Amino acid sequence: MAKDVRRSAAACPCTLPTGLAPHHDPAITQEQAQVAWVEQSQVVMVAVDGAAGTAVGTYYLRPNSLALGAHVANAGYVVAEHGRRQGIGSRLCQHSLQEARRLGFRAMQFNLVVSTNTAGIRCWQRNGFRVVGTLPGAFRHRQLGYVDALVMVQTLVAGPKP
Repeated sequence: MAKDVRRSAAACPCTLPTGLAPHHDPAITQEQAQVAWVEQSQVVMVAVDGAAGTAVGTYYLRPNSLALGAHVANAGYVVAEHGRRQGIGSRLCQHSLQEARRLGFRAMQFNLVVSTNTAGIRCWQRNGFRVVGTLPGAFRHRQLGYVDALVMVQTLVAGPKP
């Protein structure tokens, strides 16, 4: 199944799964999802199944912080249920890293990687991210209660670490 990554706010993940991503309120409205995913982002990409023309995943890319920390990127990813276990998350990650470099970011940081998301953690580590911290009980999991969250980072340029 051919996959294509395209710049598109119109085909945004707001039409992907309810709850958008694990750390969003499951009762998020389409309007709130549009603001969270598209309007607050510098780049939004949608992975499209070339044969079917349907969205299989998406990511946003934005500065992790404002002003003096704006050289560090942050990204969020969603892969549709029917697109999982096909390497789409990894391809989205790789594409977002290329975009971040192209835009001049010096690093990418994930602030809240849920410790129980072992598939996601493996994907990020395979793509060069490392855990730099653990936030004990920082995530309120729907089934497990309070679980740890990880902070993960990858340097995007040679030279001094950010």
